[in-house]
Order: sequence, then C-alpha cells, then structure tokens
Amino acid sequence: MAAAPSNPATGEKPAVLIIGGLGYTGRFLCRYIHENSLASEIRIVDKQLPELAWLAPEFKEACSRERFMQADASREHSIQRVFDRANGEQFDYVFNCGGETRYSQEDEVYKTRSHTLSMTVGKEAARRNIRCYVEMSTGMIYKPDSVPRKETDKTKPWNKLAKWKLQAEEDLAKIDGLNLVILRTAHVYGPYTSKFLSTAMCMARVYQFLSKEMRFLWKEDLRTNTVHVEDVAKALWTSAEWYVKVPPPRTPVPVFNIVDQGNTSQRVMSRLIHEIFNIDTGFHDTFISAFARLNLGRAVDEVNDETMDPWADLQTKAGISQSTPLTPFMEKELLKDTDLSLDGSKFVTETGFQYDHPQLTREEVEKVIDSYKAMGWWP
Repeated sequence: MAAAPSNPATGEKPAVLIIGGLGYTGRFLCRYIHENSLASEIRIVDKQLPELAWLAPEFKEACSRERFMQADASREHSIQRVFDRANGEQFDYVFNCGGETRYSQEDEVYKTRSHTLSMTVGKEAARRNIRCYVEMSTGMIYKPDSVPRKETDKTKPWNKLAKWKLQAEEDLAKIDGLNLVILRTAHVYGPYTSKFLSTAMCMARVYQFLSKEMRFLWKEDLRTNTVHVEDVAKALWTSAEWYVKVPPPRTPVPVFNIVDQGNTSQRVMSRLIHEIFNIDTGFHDTFISAFARLNLGRAVDEVNDETMDPWADLQTKAGISQSTPLTPFMEKELLKDTDLSLDGSKFVTETGFQYDHPQLTREEVEKVIDSYKAMGWWP
C-alpha cells in the first residue's frame, strides 16, 4: 500500500513513537509501519532489551537497535527523553501498546504498570500537542453478554487487568488537549502469540500426547471473540490516520472495538482443535460446569495439575531446554464463564477498514503452530 503523507502541507510522513514497542502488538505495529514505509521516523520504547524479547527473524530489521530506546515510560524522569527528538520537533503519532498483559496480578501491579504508564504518556502527549495518541484497551471491560457489545454498551470489567484499562480510558479522556483514540480488542492471536490461543494449543498438544479427550467447561456457544495481530497493527495505524483528517478535538473521544468477523466461540475452538490435533473434543455436562462455577479455583488447579507435568515431559522429549513463552497453564481469569463478544462494525463504517484475517480458521491456527516450530518452541 502507498503511504499518504500525514502532513499534506509539507508532504512529510509522520514521525511515530511506539510505547511497549517490543511487546506482542508493538512489534507487529512496528513491522507494519516499516514494511509499508509509512513513517519518517519510528522510535520503539520498551523496558526490556531486544535480545531478551524472543524476537523472530522477520522483526530484526523493523525493531533494530537504532530505533530502540530502553526506558520505563511510566516514570516521570524518563518521559522527556522518551519524547525528545534530535531535530527538536515533535512526534506526530504516539501509540501506547505497553502495560501489564499478565492475568491474575494484584491491583497495584496494574495500577503501576498500566494505568500510571497511560497517564504519564498521555499527559506528555497533551503537553506537546501530539497530533494523535492511540491507547490500546480490551473488550473485557464490557458487561459480558452473548449479544455483541457495542462501544456505548454498559461496562463491567471482569478482571483486574480490564478494570485498570477502563480506569485509564476514563482518566485519559479527562486530560485537556489530548488528541485521543481508544481501541478495545478481542483476544489477539497470530504467529508467536503466548496468550489465549496458545494456552488452548498447548493444552491440546498435551491431550494428544496423553491420547485423551479434551473437554471444555461451560457451553459450546460461549463467545471467545478473536482478532489477528496483523489486523490490530493495521487498525492502530488506520485509527491515527483517520483521526488527523479532522481538526481536533474530536468529541466525545472516539472509541472502537477491534474484532474479526468470525464471532469465535468455544464451539469453533473445539472443532479446530479436533481437526488439527486429531483428538476427541467435547463439553462437560451442566452438573460439572455448575460445580466448577462454584469452585473455580479448584477446577483450574485440577486442569493445571493434569497438563503441566506432561508438558514438561513433552519438552524434554523434544530436546527443548531453553525457556519459551508457551505453557498450557490455565489462568483462572481466562476460565471464567464470561462471553467476550464484540460488535466491530463502527470502526469499519467510520474508517473504511478491511480485515485481512476475517476469521479464525484451521489455516490460521496451523500458521501459529508453524511459527512456534520455527522458533524451536513446539514439542
């Protein structure tokens, strides 16, 4: 795709700052901008070093050392350095892909690593009159329902990660002069993912190894909506380009759901696992699900007890001695009986966005497993 100059008056491409640029979404955003020559400058800011970030070969150029700055952007004393450019000018777009992504942490962890980060970066972006600041949030902030949630629907975050993401959304919206867009994503998946989809794939590999049926809790039509990371990267860029077409401020703050059109559910996941791993899959009866609902901690512990040792055995057999980001460990917060069901039509209508990966398919999942094999992670 051809890159339109972001500043028609000067014909220059925008300068871009990516907070959390070595994180899962951040690295794909960086690669998307780099490969499509969309920016005049890209700066990646992250707390961790590229050498420790499990970067696949195709990210080496996009996430190169000369673009990288190691800093904790949540700290006031670091923020000047993060935003200052050699030529004395300001960045055009700032993308916040940072924050705590692990589940089941204490409130203080999300407050410090996610909320404080958003606020520190947001205030600095407003102070410098950055043309667009894009905040990544989550669809888990909605009151769960099988009917797809629209951006205006009632919020009721169903885990602490989402609680602090919603708090950040609300507090960012109060910052005077911040040119803000908020994107709320479904479960993000794609090559090298170590979240939602990877847990299911690792569990399936264990049950394949044990020659056992993989059974799901709750009902088969429980919604577990998904979106491919390459579409998230493209959506981040699209939202910034869309935002600056109209003189700011845009009120109210634009909020968009980012979700594929496949309406992924447990039924879809069960079918794909059956096809790919050639194992029986099914659903526990309502009695067991009702028991699990009342004793969720115990149910999760039992699942983890069943899978963790065989996973270690599989890795040993495969000669995988280094640590990898993959594990069948099931988080209690991911096993809740809650629908992640989003309506993404507003973003498509407003911006003309088109998804390159419209739904989770067998081919997409096999590409994820192939990515693990290429990195030497898959037993």
